[in-house]
Amino acid sequence: MFELFKKAFSIGAKDEGETIAPDSRMAHGPVSEWATARGLGFSVDPDGTSVSLEGKVKGRPWRLQVGNASRAYIHGAELRARAELGIHDDVSVLVINRPLKDALEKQAFSMYTDSLQTSVDSRMPEEMRWLAMYDEVGWEGLPKPFWARYAVLTDKRDYAIEWINATLAAQLLDWPSPGPGPEVPFLILMLSGKAYLRMEYSPASMPTLEHASRIFTTACEAALVSLPPQPA
Repeated sequence: MFELFKKAFSIGAKDEGETIAPDSRMAHGPVSEWATARGLGFSVDPDGTSVSLEGKVKGRPWRLQVGNASRAYIHGAELRARAELGIHDDVSVLVINRPLKDALEKQAFSMYTDSLQTSVDSRMPEEMRWLAMYDEVGWEGLPKPFWARYAVLTDKRDYAIEWINATLAAQLLDWPSPGPGPEVPFLILMLSGKAYLRMEYSPASMPTLEHASRIFTTACEAALVSLPPQPA
């Protein structure tokens, strides 16, 4: 489907780092307690609608936020994380759950065919551009349930193979119960030397938050060990 307009969407892709736009108050006491117990920094935005956790993985800073959704495909609260890893800019790998991938592809194709656009639409979320820019890849060694639940997209398959190890794949499948089902929007990304995670915070519970943060730090550790760094 995307071959028809991959070239059009590949123009103007940019790094993402926008902030959550909060509109409702959150209960953050348990999150603060959990963060303190693990030596993480904890802060609340001035109107109390989003919280942030900060830490380091192998000396590299990372930050996780919980707040209101900044994407139309996320309902309710959003959980997202970002880390400055210093990985080589050549590394671009996206792991996305298949229902979200399918929904974004259908939406992007509809927008493209309806408007006959020949350039990037600035209203489109970055996720649509990533789907257009990168090819889906696969390989032996990871369990079939992983491939049933997630798609891996990249322009360099070897990087994906090196990064997504057995431990990370297992964590991506082994959510606590009750935990996010396969249909809950989720993605994790290596792009421009940084790691990102974005997901719908559903169910909005401490086990979900804890496991998502574990996935993210595991992904960061695996990247720092297995992927090439920025040249000196």
